[in-house]
Amino acid sequence: MSQGFHDWVGRQEQAIDSITARQCRQMAATLEAEGDFSDGAPLPPLWHWMGWTPEAPMSGLGADGHPARGGFLPPIPLERRMWAGGRLSFHAPLRIGEDLHRHSTILKVVEKSGASGQMVFVTVGHQISGTGGLAISEEQDIVYVAMPDRFTPPPPSPAPDGAIWSEPFAVDTVRLFRFSALTFNAHRIHIDLPYAREVEKYPDLVVHGPMQAMALMGAACRHRGAAPNAFRFRGVRPAFHTDKLTLIGWSGQAEQPLATVNHAGLHCMQATASWSANG
Repeated sequence: MSQGFHDWVGRQEQAIDSITARQCRQMAATLEAEGDFSDGAPLPPLWHWMGWTPEAPMSGLGADGHPARGGFLPPIPLERRMWAGGRLSFHAPLRIGEDLHRHSTILKVVEKSGASGQMVFVTVGHQISGTGGLAISEEQDIVYVAMPDRFTPPPPSPAPDGAIWSEPFAVDTVRLFRFSALTFNAHRIHIDLPYAREVEKYPDLVVHGPMQAMALMGAACRHRGAAPNAFRFRGVRPAFHTDKLTLIGWSGQAEQPLATVNHAGLHCMQATASWSANG
């Protein structure tokens, strides 16, 4: 990797957006969530991801459906790019319909070598504020890897026994399309089966990592009866539209381990929700 990509560290960007009641009703329909989704109601945790969606014209998209390389993020010349995980702290609620301010900074650019070859991790920090001040501190990890010759699954990570709750989470092409539309995510691995199989060498359409995280967050809130103060997640295995996914939570007081698990009993996404002592 060119040393010049480290010059992107410290770059900053500011943007303003809002999440409308209509968007929230549509996301609720997609995730089968319940609640008050009117203007002024609290925005469910992680649903701010519907904001600040890409605005590149069709002529500005790459072959994968993402905006072409460059701009705020460094133009790393590795063909695959994925949102690998993230960490969030929640300071105050956001409200549906209010102006949301996001201040973004590139925190790290790290090159690694693994079983799949060269990888570059870019960590982006976001400070998100509503009318009441700072609401969310977030770090997102974006990974870039070379296009493989064939699909090689990662080492299996079996889900342990002892879950205190579990919920089925059906995934199919319709749910993937709806989520892609709501987040304006045109990455073709989620919606274009021939592309996913022939170009990126996946066996089936890939389930969005953010959708898995949002489903886990929603389940954790329902079972705990309160939103967490912090949440972290990472993808450990691709989930596909042909999988039968389950949302699972294990015992925990201040911290609760969570995961999406496929029909083979393997972790796809691992997450942890954390509550304060009086949460």
